[in-house]
Amino acid sequence: MPQQLDTAPANVSRSQPSAQHIADLLATHTADLSWQQAFYDVLHEHPELSHQEERTAGAIQSALQRFDVEVTTDIGGHGIVAVMRNEATSNTPTALMRADFDALFVDGKNLHACGHDMHTTALLGALAILDSLREHWAGTVIALFQPAEESSIGAKLMIEDGLVDKIPAPDVCLGQHVMPGRAGEVQTRRGPLMAGCDSIKVTIFGKSAHASMPHKSIDPTYTAAMIVTRLQAIVGREVAPDEFFVISVGTLRSGDTNNIIPDRAELVLNTRYYDEELAERVYAALKRVVQAEVQASGSTKEPEFHFYAHGEVVDNNEAVFDRVRGTFDATFGEHSVTAQRSTVSEDFTYLPKAWNVPYLFWFVGSTPRQLWDEAAARGTIDTDVPVNHQANFVPEYEPTVHATTLAGAGALLSFVAI
Repeated sequence: MPQQLDTAPANVSRSQPSAQHIADLLATHTADLSWQQAFYDVLHEHPELSHQEERTAGAIQSALQRFDVEVTTDIGGHGIVAVMRNEATSNTPTALMRADFDALFVDGKNLHACGHDMHTTALLGALAILDSLREHWAGTVIALFQPAEESSIGAKLMIEDGLVDKIPAPDVCLGQHVMPGRAGEVQTRRGPLMAGCDSIKVTIFGKSAHASMPHKSIDPTYTAAMIVTRLQAIVGREVAPDEFFVISVGTLRSGDTNNIIPDRAELVLNTRYYDEELAERVYAALKRVVQAEVQASGSTKEPEFHFYAHGEVVDNNEAVFDRVRGTFDATFGEHSVTAQRSTVSEDFTYLPKAWNVPYLFWFVGSTPRQLWDEAAARGTIDTDVPVNHQANFVPEYEPTVHATTLAGAGALLSFVAI
């Protein structure tokens, strides 16, 4: 799995105020957050797809005008960075927090069905809290608003557009995501939290013939069907029972008419894993299986493999986890819990890797509390609770915005508070 630093972030003092002190600051801050509801409503009612977030970016820029920050726009598309300095010197820490803001196309329309509108509202709220607590922290806080997360390349595009040279180098990176769970529940975990992923297009070549003369063909559809069956044997027989790996066949395309055996077939696969070394071993086995089935079918042309849409494992740094989890426990009490690992993927990790700094990513429950409690009582959470990317995934606003805003501010204060 990815290498994570085992020490505290560089340039961050170890003599931090107690977690309880930070929780007390959060409980008594004087920031006016009444604007959040209207801002969230604007984003939620006007969702924009990846790479098309012009109106959303404009709304973020307008909201940032209420703070004393340095704003850089149009990074890697519609990316925005706001830098808040407070008694910053070369010896004070710099902490970055990221929020994504693109929407999805679900059930025939654009929707904020993943909660990115909540992430953006919360990060702006965290800035408001930090702005109201300036006498209690020193350093630099970076709010990074990322477009195009759903296309898995938004962070990469910002980096390719010179992000590293345009803003101060952070000592630590932070991020959060609303997920199924009782609204307002803050879920953290050390180590792997979200899966790595890849998409793989496999092209299998055969020999075309009329359907009435199959003996004159080399049928790539049959070969593809055998490969689909054998792929699951890799997971079932070559991955240890206590390890995690998923291979899913997303599409199998072959032919375009009823009476012709085609000359090629195409499989598109998707994988999920928590260990990148295991992924490399599985990919070697996958290629071996495909090549063997192609050879067994008599094809004279080697199959082709195209890997794309790679996502890194989100693997939380232990030192960062320990510091922030203490703040969350003191702030949220029994609503600060240990997260369950998720098999979905994120492009957040490209940001800390751009500076080679440690990071923490966490979840916040957003399911309406009544719905969650009733489903839990029935034992039907898996069937009755909407999940991200479903049209009916809508966070319960009040407890979710409260938790995400305080979590963002608390995580940042965990590194810059004095």
